[in-house]
Amino acid sequence: MSQLIYERMRDAFEQLNMPRALENVDALLDRVGNNELSVVELLDQLLGAELSARRERSITMRLKLAGLPGIKTIDQFDFGFQPSLDEGKVRDLHTLRFLSNGQNVIFLGPPGCGKTHLSTSLGHAAITAGEMVHFTTARELFAKLRSSSGLHFKRLTANRAKLLIIDEIGYEPLDHEAARNFFRLVCERYERGSIVLTSNKRFSEWGELIGDDTLAGAILDRLLHHATTFAINGPSYRLKEKRRVGFLDDGDRKGGELR
Repeated sequence: MSQLIYERMRDAFEQLNMPRALENVDALLDRVGNNELSVVELLDQLLGAELSARRERSITMRLKLAGLPGIKTIDQFDFGFQPSLDEGKVRDLHTLRFLSNGQNVIFLGPPGCGKTHLSTSLGHAAITAGEMVHFTTARELFAKLRSSSGLHFKRLTANRAKLLIIDEIGYEPLDHEAARNFFRLVCERYERGSIVLTSNKRFSEWGELIGDDTLAGAILDRLLHHATTFAINGPSYRLKEKRRVGFLDDGDRKGGELR
């Protein structure tokens, strides 16, 4: 290969924004020169390296846009600590088949039992698979829904995210305006985009939470129509960790509550 052709090739990689190919081309050309690779294999490895780099950049971008509270995966979840969960069913969710039909996933349980970890791991799996995800806490979401006449609500309802994760519903009641617009949001995504939702409230308590039994029933009707629900009846991971490092012992708990 002449020096002119070599320089022209490197310049082309730069102009085409192919930094990973540019980084690897010299080593691969040496292997071609040593008859370790054919020209076709050289091209295959250059293109494969560049596609891998672009996929990594795409995942990084989607993770940033999603607003996940951290990187949590299903393999990091301690199923042995929560035996009430069906591990097979939870892992099956991570195949993401539920996304294709706009189905929902709901995790119910007391604070600290792993609901956020599981919802975040689904978000991470979806992002890795190339999907757009949006994570929000219930507090953040309902604050936006209270200003629904502005741009916030329009962005939520027009959100192109394949998966919307709403974390921690139940820690504060909704006023009528937020509840009504939450219903509109659920309707917007019904059978179109999946929702993963976590809550410390049983469904029978949602009427009190929303302040309107009829509206609560309408919201749950759409959320649950195509949904998989997991009720986690287990202890808190956070309290487990406090015990592990010696900040809490069994005497600090009474009737399942911190004193």
